[in-house]
Amino acid sequence: MGWSANRRILIVALVITGLLAVAATVAWFTGRTDQHNTPRSPAATSGAQTSPEAPKPDGEETGSVSVPAPAQIAEPVAYAKAAAVMLWSYDTRTTSRDQQLAGMRAWMTEETEYADWASVSGQVPDPLLWSRLADQDQHATATVTEGHFPSAFKQALADDPSAITEAYIYVVTVNGTQRIGWAKGGAGAEERAVTLAVQCRPDQDCTLAALAPTVTQ
Repeated sequence: MGWSANRRILIVALVITGLLAVAATVAWFTGRTDQHNTPRSPAATSGAQTSPEAPKPDGEETGSVSVPAPAQIAEPVAYAKAAAVMLWSYDTRTTSRDQQLAGMRAWMTEETEYADWASVSGQVPDPLLWSRLADQDQHATATVTEGHFPSAFKQALADDPSAITEAYIYVVTVNGTQRIGWAKGGAGAEERAVTLAVQCRPDQDCTLAALAPTVTQ
């Protein structure tokens, strides 16, 4: 059910033709070298596992209070900041994996031709890893330090301002800090960065379209 890498690139290329290069998406649970996080659960060194299936809209599981409701924001950078906080936050003590996915799904654009759910749901560990995190009461909160349009996106938009009107998808890079806690008082923090494709049609609140290939400038 996941989209191919080529199709992901085509989505964002509607607005930033020539910008995107093949790059790894920033994962939620990537391997860390931060010495403060050594006691973390086994998932910390296993990396994120892609979830190939989205939760059914009418399924038994619904979003938990630990997954914030979609932000009602019409400005791309501000919305991307809120979405990044959502992506970097979780609480396995109160939220099941299905609830986490359902809460994240609510942020997605309903325009299926632009929605790359696989790139977003892939940030959540597979059921086994999620259960191991839950065994350790692992949870995380996040703060954002800044968000910006990458310089290449701004240049592409300046070169062809009308390109944005195809899908109104904006590319935003967000930087911040994720604070993680686990059983017996364990805690750690690390810097995070993610590049998001957000759809902000005129006179509508923004929605999340995809995690875009990493753009750092």
